[in-house]
Amino acid sequence: MFLGKVIGSVWSTQKEDGMENLKLLVVQPIDWNEKEGGQTVIAVDRIGAGFGEKVIVSSGTPARIIFHNKMVPIDAVIVGIVDSYEVTQEE
Repeated sequence: MFLGKVIGSVWSTQKEDGMENLKLLVVQPIDWNEKEGGQTVIAVDRIGAGFGEKVIVSSGTPARIIFHNKMVPIDAVIVGIVDSYEVTQEE
């Protein structure tokens, strides 16, 4: 899983079977200091994330498991909207 920020949406009228009615968002991975890091991803959103929100993204096989034995061609899914977080740094 990784922390990211929603930076856009993707609209597609033609999708593979199993992807009907799935909202697709563009997510920029960020670190704990909210600095961009890594390549942007297109993630499925079933929980209602919006532009500018920080989200938790699961990728790979765990992302597909959410669809209960359906063969859905996705690689990333938003699994949480972040309200806040706290990181303690040791000095």
